[in-house]
Amino acid sequence: MDTCDPDELRTLFLFEKLSPEQLAELCRIGRVETIEPGPVFAEGDPATCFYVLLDGALVTSRRVGNDDVEVARTSQRGVYSGAFQAYLGDRVPQRYTNSMRVTAPSRFFVLAADDFSRIVTEWFPMAVHLLEGLFFGNKSFQQVVSQRERLLALGSLSAGLTHELNNPAAAALRATASLRERVAGMRHKLKILAGGPYRQADLDTLVSVQERAAERVAKAEQLSPMDASDREDAIADWMDAHDIAGGWDLAPAFVQAGLDEEWLDQVAAAVDGAVLESAVRWLNYTVETELLMNEIEDSTTRISGLVDAARQYSQLDRAPYQVVDVHELLDSTLQMLAGKIGAKVRVVKEFDPALPPIPAYPGELNQVWTNLVDNAVAAMDGEGTLTVRTWREHGNLVVEFRDTGPGIPPEIRQRIFEPFFTTKPVGQGTGLGLDISWRIVVNKHHGDLTVESEPGDTRFRVCLPLSTSETGQDSEEEAV
Repeated sequence: MDTCDPDELRTLFLFEKLSPEQLAELCRIGRVETIEPGPVFAEGDPATCFYVLLDGALVTSRRVGNDDVEVARTSQRGVYSGAFQAYLGDRVPQRYTNSMRVTAPSRFFVLAADDFSRIVTEWFPMAVHLLEGLFFGNKSFQQVVSQRERLLALGSLSAGLTHELNNPAAAALRATASLRERVAGMRHKLKILAGGPYRQADLDTLVSVQERAAERVAKAEQLSPMDASDREDAIADWMDAHDIAGGWDLAPAFVQAGLDEEWLDQVAAAVDGAVLESAVRWLNYTVETELLMNEIEDSTTRISGLVDAARQYSQLDRAPYQVVDVHELLDSTLQMLAGKIGAKVRVVKEFDPALPPIPAYPGELNQVWTNLVDNAVAAMDGEGTLTVRTWREHGNLVVEFRDTGPGIPPEIRQRIFEPFFTTKPVGQGTGLGLDISWRIVVNKHHGDLTVESEPGDTRFRVCLPLSTSETGQDSEEEAV
């Protein structure tokens, strides 16, 4: 162990304003230690010492997934690391927040965490109060704004979901009202048929033709507007040729049901000419009823799908940590955000079907997808192409969100993950969306979140381990 020299400590920016008595006290309770190249302390270990570099070189890093990501590399005298939050006491976990190693024989002034806490509290009481207020106040403010950010996202999603649900619900209501009219018309027509001069054989034939018409409706193919118009003209001409009034009104339903003039020829051959018009109108009621029931079925299926997507997105009926299919999470998020994405944004999905399910917190990953999609749409000003791509890379699952917006300027690219940093106008962004996403991906899932950007091509990549132990024991503040 080297000798501690107060005059040497005075040359460091951290101690240059201390009195001779204070420098002497530091040398009395601290020590100067030479450390050979290698690790000094590891992230997550109990924070026992405060280190100040006297000479040499050090590297600090943080654990991201299975890799150590370098945070800083320096040989500047006076830089410090270690237990620098010791003055907060047991109000925060006293553990090293990063790892440090030295790359050359290096000398450090070392203070035990308890001694560092004591001298900071005794010598700088006002500064301690200010730092405590800044630390806990910023943390509390960040939590409040984070909750506000989530509420804003929830409100936006609710508005989009309400809009998406309203369309099929309104369609089902309209179809139900029309169906009621058609069923009433069928009852009226049935009364006329039953009371008219029709033979039993004619009625049997009508019922048989009715059943075949219903079968054709279920198998009808979608026609282009031009083909549909041509077929409507042909059916209208057929009805005029057979003295059936109002053929133009009847033709669209027959065409939509997949019925053509050849099929009507079969109807004409199967029934007596005297009842042909009644048969055609009876069949029109049947066709319209089947079409309306199909419309109701499509609308209610759409509503059911949206409800399922909302349940999948919110994960209300699932455990917070589970093995999940990332593609299901992405699909549900894109469906929930369809209203916000808008019709002018083209969404392209390039999913790798061979990717396996991964252990994760699905509700929080959905929040990440929401933030990244929302930022992409905002960057493109509601018009462009959003590409969502997945693939496997080095034992990780990668999800990429690519937009065709103007890009992120290089001078702010390194700041976009900082809390409260935003380029949106006042009132339109809190600056926490990407910070929250980074915490969820890196701290909660031990993954990584990176960005590459140039004009017309911005890519956010989320890298998640394909297999990992449950990380739910991580500190809650990291997951906020």
